[in-house]
This record gives sequence, structure tokens and C-alpha cells, in this order.
Amino acid sequence: MLSNLVNPEIQSIYLLVQYKSQSLIEHIRRAWSVSNIIADHFVTVVPAQMRGGPEWFQGTADAVYQNLGLIEHHRPDIVAVFGADHIYRMDINQMVQFHLDHEADMTVAALPVPLNQGHNFGIITPDSSFRIIDFQEKPAQPKPIPGDPQHCFSSMGNYLFKTQVLIDALKEAHARGEKDFGHDVLPRLIRTHKVYTYLCFHLQPNTRRQNL
Repeated sequence: MLSNLVNPEIQSIYLLVQYKSQSLIEHIRRAWSVSNIIADHFVTVVPAQMRGGPEWFQGTADAVYQNLGLIEHHRPDIVAVFGADHIYRMDINQMVQFHLDHEADMTVAALPVPLNQGHNFGIITPDSSFRIIDFQEKPAQPKPIPGDPQHCFSSMGNYLFKTQVLIDALKEAHARGEKDFGHDVLPRLIRTHKVYTYLCFHLQPNTRRQNL
């Protein structure tokens, strides 16, 4: 995942880690040190700070909520929230371009998966413009892709947000006792904001830089 961020020159990276993370911290220190001359070029490991109580990160949304201070300090144009538990190659700049072109508040990366495996994933239903109109978290009967009854669109758990949209959504989720992006934040934002899906086989050839 770090390669996917660093190669397209996304240089401001916080890596949120849980318990038993010492070997990962050592790996990042040895293999992913970047220039400390430029203030916004860094890969920094962030363990749970437990400022709000004794709990570790309770879910994906809670992990980012506990570190909102970092986002508010840097005030980027866009925040990329990506999971680090998969191995793949992706040009994130193409997803950023898609996000900008559609003036999206949130963009969700997606891949087609076999319909009979859809119950293991969050399943996205987009309209013809790729705006998400429905999201089901691990449904027993996932909705197939129109025209392709053997597959469905699965969220990769990779998100782009307008910064203020993310901040507001996480504060609301925390007030509601919600902890997860896929289960809590995404379904509600679909109803109130412009949320699009970026299909990773749908490449966008041109990119323009933004501050991430």
C-alpha cells in the first residue's frame, strides 16, 4: 500500500497501527524513511493515542476519528483513507482525477467479484454516472452488476474524501457511537452527499496534482 501512495508522489502519510506493531514500526523506520528536509514529506507511524479513553482503535472510522487532529493540522484538499491489508498495484492519481472530475464528496474504490463471493464484501450499486445509490455490508443476497449477473461490485475499503466532509462525518459518527466506514459512515453519506465509486479497471489517463 505504501508503494501505491509514494510512487504517485503522495508524500504526507500517517500509518495507523494497533497492538503488537513493533515489527511493523521497525520495518517502516528502516525501509520507508523519507526526506525530513521538506515538512510535508513523511511516513509516520501513529499508534492509538487513547486520548478519548482506554480503548484501542475500535474500527476504521474510529481510528481516523482518534487522529482528526493530524488532519486538522495539515488541512489537505483531499484525504485518502486506504486499508493496508491487501496486496495490489494501483495508480491512486487516476482515482484522484476521477474524484475531482465528478466533484465528489467521497469516492470509493471498487472491483468486480464473483456474485457467489459477494456476501464476504461490502457491495456497491452505482447508477450510470458511477454515483453510488445503494451499499450493502456483506449481504446474504448481493445485487449483481446490471448486464453481468455473475458478478457484483465490491468496495476495496479505499476512500477519498473532501477534507471537511470527512471531518464532519467522523464527528457525527462518534456522537452516534459508530465505529466503521463501511458499516456506518458510507451508507449515511450516500443519502446526503455526492458519493461515487471508482472502478479500478476504468483508467483515467490524465491527472492534476492536489494536496493530499
